[in-house]
Amino acid sequence: MASSLTTSSTGIPEYEKTFLGHPRGLATLFMTEMWERFSYYGMRALLVLYLVSGGVDAATGSQGGGLAMTAATATAIYSVYVSMVYLMAMPGGWFGDRVWGARKTVAIAASVIMLGHVALAVPGQAMFFVGLALVAVGSGLLKANISTMVGHLYKDADDPRRDGGFTLFYVGINLGAFFAPLVIGTVGEKVNWHLGFALAAVGMGLGLAVFLAFAKTLNPKSSEVPNPLSPEERKAVLTKTVVVVAVAAVFYGTVVALGMYTLNWAMVPITLAGLIIPVAVLARIKRDKDLSSGEQSRVTGYIWFFVAAAIFWMIYDQGGSTLSLFADDKTASTIFGFGFPATWYQSLNPLFVMALAPVFAWLWLWLARKNQEPNTIVKFAMGLVLVGASFFVFIVPMNMAGDGTKVSPMWLVTIYMIQTIGELCLSPVGLSVTTKMAPQKYASQMMGVWFLAVTAGDCTTGLLSIAGVDLNGTGIIAMEAALAVLAGFAIWMYRKKVQNLMGDVH
Repeated sequence: MASSLTTSSTGIPEYEKTFLGHPRGLATLFMTEMWERFSYYGMRALLVLYLVSGGVDAATGSQGGGLAMTAATATAIYSVYVSMVYLMAMPGGWFGDRVWGARKTVAIAASVIMLGHVALAVPGQAMFFVGLALVAVGSGLLKANISTMVGHLYKDADDPRRDGGFTLFYVGINLGAFFAPLVIGTVGEKVNWHLGFALAAVGMGLGLAVFLAFAKTLNPKSSEVPNPLSPEERKAVLTKTVVVVAVAAVFYGTVVALGMYTLNWAMVPITLAGLIIPVAVLARIKRDKDLSSGEQSRVTGYIWFFVAAAIFWMIYDQGGSTLSLFADDKTASTIFGFGFPATWYQSLNPLFVMALAPVFAWLWLWLARKNQEPNTIVKFAMGLVLVGASFFVFIVPMNMAGDGTKVSPMWLVTIYMIQTIGELCLSPVGLSVTTKMAPQKYASQMMGVWFLAVTAGDCTTGLLSIAGVDLNGTGIIAMEAALAVLAGFAIWMYRKKVQNLMGDVH
């Protein structure tokens, strides 16, 4: 990461090109996010398997000591948990914009995540759900703000390095995600579940240490509060928060006292909120009279990307639930005579990302020089069609395993590879286009809105599971696949209309 005070042929000072041609602060955020993702994906790789462990839906010969839940309940909890992580990104962005600033919010969030993993390391169902809640809250606070801080490293939306910077940041995410199932997954699945969760806490601790030690490399703008609360607003927010908490406490206290409480009393409201809140937030931003006509138009155009992303993540995030359970119970656990834990399948996606992300970053730049790079709309359409195609492929091994046959691991390798290619067309580009299209007043909050698309997708999956829909059935898999492909064609057909709404953003 050498630096220089000379000026390059592009007019960009060489001292800014200290991490693979990008500002040095990208390395700090890269490492922080890598360790945070190590903790998150390690825990996520264990989650569904831990929930079914000891129950009727656990794979034959698997380790006991889990919560002995059914596959349907485990899938619902997993979907609600993941949706909560991304749902909390919205208030996380709000805190960054109006209370603490992005940098302070990230530091506090990392501490909360670490405490959450420590709670998961303590045996007992009560501590398990406390840990899940803390990790969800902390991850939400961190996600929107750390991505916004990447945007702060670049002077304007037209910086040619911007998309490449987000792609490299995405590599950091997936580097942590790759090693997590191999380390945390193996220890948790084969040695002790709670020891695995403890390793996740260590990972987050390392990420926090890196962030605090190298904070000086970040843009000072990340410490600013763009739109601070006035004293009157602070009082109003505090009052509303106290009222909401009090009402929830009284309501759930009554339900428990009457002996009526079940897990669905918590999961159903959360999943419904995950579908309602994104719509309400986008509507509120769209109605804001402080926005210029250009910002209003871009928000309208952004809705197209939001819906497309929600459909994409609805399928993609089943890699940790539907595909994970299929890997554990119906897929052979050996290849070329080498046996491995089912959690290792969770490393396939980040492995493919690390292998292909540099290729895609180079490809987009090469096509841009030739004025042939697909615009954001076309990239989104490609991502949707590919994720739909992956589930059409999934139908084949599902039918093969219907008679109890263990299918080849190569089926899941293929499915994860197709999904990864689709992800690289949609996700890093979506992060970048969000920072470009966000009204200045909602800089961090719009990044939270982007993550709410994941919430909407996962809440849809959660509601289906709660309603008793068998997500392992070929019928529902085929319907999801068809929906994604049709959505991809729809956004492609209306690409000119969407581009007009985007204005000068490409």
